[in-house]
Amino acid sequence: MITLEQIKSANARVEALRKYLNIDEKKIQLEEEELKTQAPEFWTDQKRAETQMKLVKGIKFWIEGYNRVAMAVDEVQVAFDLFKEECMTEAEVDEAYHNAITAIEDLEMRNMLRKEEDKLGAVLKIVAGAGGTEAQDWAEMLMRMYLRWCENQKYKAEITNILDGDEAGVKSVTIQIEGDYAYGYLKSENGVHRLVRVSPYNAQGKRMTSFTSVFVVPLVDDSIEIEIQPANLSWDTFRSSGAGGQNVNKVESGVRLHYKFRNPVTEEMDEIVIENTESRDQPKNKENALRLLKSQLYDLELEKRRQETAKIEAGKKKIEWGSQIRSYVFDDRRVKDHRTDYQTSNVNAVMDGDIDAFIKAYLMQFGGE
Repeated sequence: MITLEQIKSANARVEALRKYLNIDEKKIQLEEEELKTQAPEFWTDQKRAETQMKLVKGIKFWIEGYNRVAMAVDEVQVAFDLFKEECMTEAEVDEAYHNAITAIEDLEMRNMLRKEEDKLGAVLKIVAGAGGTEAQDWAEMLMRMYLRWCENQKYKAEITNILDGDEAGVKSVTIQIEGDYAYGYLKSENGVHRLVRVSPYNAQGKRMTSFTSVFVVPLVDDSIEIEIQPANLSWDTFRSSGAGGQNVNKVESGVRLHYKFRNPVTEEMDEIVIENTESRDQPKNKENALRLLKSQLYDLELEKRRQETAKIEAGKKKIEWGSQIRSYVFDDRRVKDHRTDYQTSNVNAVMDGDIDAFIKAYLMQFGGE
């Protein structure tokens, strides 16, 4: 059974959120911004109108989110009072408290996603490490995990390029994910994911360790201006692989983009190569490849900013691409994140896309940096 101290603590967190989120100011701002949408000529400039509507939607999100949290905590107090009058059970009061704390934590976590890129969609690339079929099978398992997570979040996920493994699994796959704050959540997945299991591909039934890298960059939209130099851009076309027979692709709809540029992070000449085989429409594939190029260039600019402003606190682990971030130990029924030390024994749920607790632990620990 919860205590009065716990209810007071929940109320204090709600009051802190009201201040952090500037809810009182946001209510005034919302009235002002909504007035602009009522002007007779508002939709004359469609692009500017859409930008304004996004702004209004964003302000509403924080106000409505705060109101839901405040109401959930009020319901805990009401439930507690009704319990004292023997009109509610302990279990019902505890459930109301659990719902309120979950709502508070969800809003606190979203408050960690304040950077301009956090609100964007994401491009997630999975690359199997050394280890042949076992590593390629692990890459495919991670692909399924992220696709299931996207499905649970109601995000639109499309595989834009995939390279199948020699016997099973995939060597690499690129997934384009569209939805609010997809990048903000998935940036926690950047790094090397380690699998330990008794491999079905090992005749001796030995325990094997495999590594697969996951890279996540923001998916740019029309609000982000990225300059591309046409002279540094070149294209190859090729036939997209298909099932064969009547379904074989007989036209060169697959595209490979080459872009040479000066890397803002290393200050050296570099090249980005992007393949897109998403559809059998070559112009559409080219359009999407350019969008993926802009996403990578944007991420490099963000990385430059992060390097210029980053101040890593003493004692904290450095978070960077290529670091081993999480271990999935199937035999011991354990998945552990090495950055936050959060772990769970429900391996099956994790592989089915239930990674929200890992994302939340990461954002609550590192989101404020």
